[in-house]
Amino acid sequence: MEALTWSTVFGFKTSQSLRVSRLHLISPGCTQLTRGGYKGSANFVTFPSHAARSCSILASADIPIMVNDCSGKMGRAVAEAVVEAGLQLVPFCLTGPGLQQNVIHVKDVHIHVHEASEKEVILDKVIEMYPGVIIADYTLPSAVNDNAEFYIRRGIPFVMGTTGGDRERLVKSVSDSGVYAVIAPQMGKQVVAFQAAMEIMAEEFPGAFAGYKLKVTESHQSSKVDTSGTARAIVASFNKLGVSFEDKEIEMVRNPQEQISKMGVPEEHLKGHAFHTYSLTSPDGMVSFKFEHNVCGRSIYAQGTVDAALFLARKVQEKATKKVYNMIDVLRGGSMR
Repeated sequence: MEALTWSTVFGFKTSQSLRVSRLHLISPGCTQLTRGGYKGSANFVTFPSHAARSCSILASADIPIMVNDCSGKMGRAVAEAVVEAGLQLVPFCLTGPGLQQNVIHVKDVHIHVHEASEKEVILDKVIEMYPGVIIADYTLPSAVNDNAEFYIRRGIPFVMGTTGGDRERLVKSVSDSGVYAVIAPQMGKQVVAFQAAMEIMAEEFPGAFAGYKLKVTESHQSSKVDTSGTARAIVASFNKLGVSFEDKEIEMVRNPQEQISKMGVPEEHLKGHAFHTYSLTSPDGMVSFKFEHNVCGRSIYAQGTVDAALFLARKVQEKATKKVYNMIDVLRGGSMR
């Protein structure tokens, strides 16, 4: 870590040296600073105080994040992204039955893994040791609602990256509880931007594709048992655009050979990819449109999850009235690194 000395900050003078790892100033009333000048990016979260022309600072390293479940591939990718972003990775995680490892090593952090049967004791311990903790959930679709309600009972803000479950029940549970949460089936920043663009188009031009036929194909690693949440969200936009199509018509490709031959997935990414194709054809077959977004690996989602956690920390600090957010809110909030 480096010591930065600020001669003038936000209009008041100070000679105080501040030891920080990285800076990320996020606030309408605050300026982003790096060594020797003003810049537009780094990793510190700041929030305006009630005093004029001043800001209170919450270091990124002071934001503890617990990832459930670090033993899974997506959870591990998020845990690695947390460490790489300079945030504090809580050295505990919860997993399902059939525990295979008691300790997982992520970078220089040794994470103690506990079965869900111990969740009450473990989470109480985490709350005591890591005040202000935010949970990133990457577990199983079947566990989404139970996990969310458990976090709610403990009053812990969380990022729900796990797809599936009863989404209406999930949102209602969080809304009724007053707990802060980011709930999104898609954490990839650029994919979220595409999703937002489709939503805006649907709102601005309802019925623009009335009568068109839609075909949706999505391919994910064979371990993903549910239909792509992103595909369902895009289908909802197409519905508003006048296209008749139901979620059950989405074609799920999980066979590795088909993924290579039909979807063009590189063999080395069969165990970690997300390929989506949306094809539209006019009633007379003379006009066609095709939209694709293909992702190899998991880093795009892991980085987006970190952004969501930083965004959520800001909302908690601000005591925002709104409690339930999605990744489009994160995108609009300017919290993307």
